[in-house]
Amino acid sequence: MTDTPRDHDDDLYADGYEGDGRDAAEPAPTPDDERLAGAGPAHAAADAPAAATSASVVREAPPSDDDEDEYRWHTGMNRPTGVPDAVEFVDVHKAFGRNKILRGLNMGLPEGKISMILGPSGTGKSVCIKHMVGLLYPDEGDVLVHGESVPNMTDDELFDMRKRFGVLFQDGALFGSMNLVDNVAFPLRQHTDKSEDEILEIVYKRLDEVGLGSAHDKMPNELSGGMRKRAGFARALVLDPNIVLFDEPDSGLDPVRTALLCELIQEIHEENGGCYTVITHDIMSARRVAEYISVLWRGRIVEAGPAEELFNSDNAFVRQFLSGESQGPLGME
Repeated sequence: MTDTPRDHDDDLYADGYEGDGRDAAEPAPTPDDERLAGAGPAHAAADAPAAATSASVVREAPPSDDDEDEYRWHTGMNRPTGVPDAVEFVDVHKAFGRNKILRGLNMGLPEGKISMILGPSGTGKSVCIKHMVGLLYPDEGDVLVHGESVPNMTDDELFDMRKRFGVLFQDGALFGSMNLVDNVAFPLRQHTDKSEDEILEIVYKRLDEVGLGSAHDKMPNELSGGMRKRAGFARALVLDPNIVLFDEPDSGLDPVRTALLCELIQEIHEENGGCYTVITHDIMSARRVAEYISVLWRGRIVEAGPAEELFNSDNAFVRQFLSGESQGPLGME
């Protein structure tokens, strides 16, 4: 990844930001309202009937238990995997204005496994990725990568840490002015001292792995959506990263190409190992490749654990989401 300044604010409002969160303006109180509240103008008492000699009492509604109801399905259960976490979120809070995105997130992504972060749209999944690579910093809490605090890293430490990551963005994020080889070679030319022959050897190997060995000279606009994603995958792998992040890699793909991409992710992971983390809504993709699942909703983990255990969970929200049912705690709101 190329180095990004610590104050980078590009796309800060992605995945969950829907405005500045201002409340709708309340109507101005009427004279009757003011009298009921005991705060009307001084002449109000003179205009009132003689019998109404004391201010009316306005009873306040009892405290709401909406907060408790909002998280009633969030057991926070994190079933053990027996391996250490490559990435860990510790009580992370993040808000944009009044819009709270992450609200006490505790989540671990185990080393050596294909993890999936699942959840409804706008619940903070892509915001998690930005925290992992230091594009965003928590308002409270901490984010650890291999035990090191990302928010506390210096610029040089952050730059080095990012080299451990490979990222596949939603649309591949290829440079439109470069052909396929130059796109995939870009991280190697930016971050290593390898010779051009060494770089091309690595690039050709990765392109062959993703099935693009015959498309070296093609420009991005000559590639299909699936080919662009595979090219982005090849670029994400050229630095041999310890952690690879996939931000909705199946978006815009038909079911067959989604299945092929999932198969490719499995094959590459078996060969290279490391922590692979996939952000997605697609439950079929989760069934195909996930070894560990974290279900994220309203800025916190509902449940997390090995995939086979999550698919057999008794939690009503987890069961509804992983089966794609219309009936359950999750509605259209």
